[in-house]
Amino acid sequence: MDDDPVLLEVKGGVAVISLNMADKHNVTGDAADALFFRYLDLLRTDRDVRVVVWRGNGESFSAGRDLNDRSGNGYANGHGTASEFELLERSAWGTRLLYDFPAPIICALKGWVLGTMFERALLCDLRVAGESAKMALPGVDHGVIPDSGGLAKLFEIGGSGLALDLALTGRRIEADEALRLGLVSSVVPDDDLDEVVLDMAHSIAERSPLVVRFLREQIQALAAGNVRSTIGREVVGQAMVLASHDYREHRLAKSEDREPRYERR
Repeated sequence: MDDDPVLLEVKGGVAVISLNMADKHNVTGDAADALFFRYLDLLRTDRDVRVVVWRGNGESFSAGRDLNDRSGNGYANGHGTASEFELLERSAWGTRLLYDFPAPIICALKGWVLGTMFERALLCDLRVAGESAKMALPGVDHGVIPDSGGLAKLFEIGGSGLALDLALTGRRIEADEALRLGLVSSVVPDDDLDEVVLDMAHSIAERSPLVVRFLREQIQALAAGNVRSTIGREVVGQAMVLASHDYREHRLAKSEDREPRYERR
């Protein structure tokens, strides 16, 4: 249905997944995540799908995770419960599904590309940015750590300096800087973004799927161990952060409009 938070269209060997909460800059919650990963799970067994395009309706690709939409637990309340850990494990399963997807995924990035959704875009094969794209890992501002493989991919792309720069500062990267850093393969006008990405997808879909598969496997094998092992560590690390005194203090200080008093525990 057109009012679903995520839409899927398959045509000519190309599947297009569109985030569909334009009025909220495609912020993602549990319902949107569940539908997105359900589509990926269905598509991975469809041999007719040779390329996936991942895009967002409206002005932004995605403003990231809705921290107040975690089924009443965890991120919103800071409770280190079993259900929170289950949510983290579910997210890690989705991250692995995205990273191990058997066909190339091309992301069309514009407007806000933040947090978890920036990390997930980094896991994809290709990223094309519209001129309006603004990317960041703002988890440090919310008292949490990246937990979707993004740090490993940043390290793979630009080394520890780039990964630590973005993770520790939460600073925003504009499209031109993202191109210089190798985070995207090209920058195009926003009005041309969908057409450029679709043309790229159809061009790849016309190639030999066996050749495409071997090319991807050779590239992925160079860094797959680091990314996969990082995903597991992130689940444990994020669970510890969410159960900590300092995370609860961070949330409380924000609600009371004061400086947090961290105790490193």
